[in-house]
Amino acid sequence: MNTASTADLGFLLIILGFVLAVIAMLIMVLRSPRGSGSTKGAGLILIGPIPIVFGTDKQSVKLVMVLAIVLILLALVVMLLPWLGGR
Repeated sequence: MNTASTADLGFLLIILGFVLAVIAMLIMVLRSPRGSGSTKGAGLILIGPIPIVFGTDKQSVKLVMVLAIVLILLALVVMLLPWLGGR
């Protein structure tokens, strides 16, 4: 893969991320309850390989922790592919 196509792929993934975030926000607004209700949520800040997980309930935090582990493993696989392919 040459540099131009790698840069193009990176740019495309960034744009795709923004589009997905906008779509997710629109879906949340359209499906939100108008009256009283409970809201649950969690978030993840990934600084290098170190995840910082926060949330409002245990179930949401557990789900985000599992997703963080999957994301870290996926990043490791992507980083090690060129090294494994050269052998």
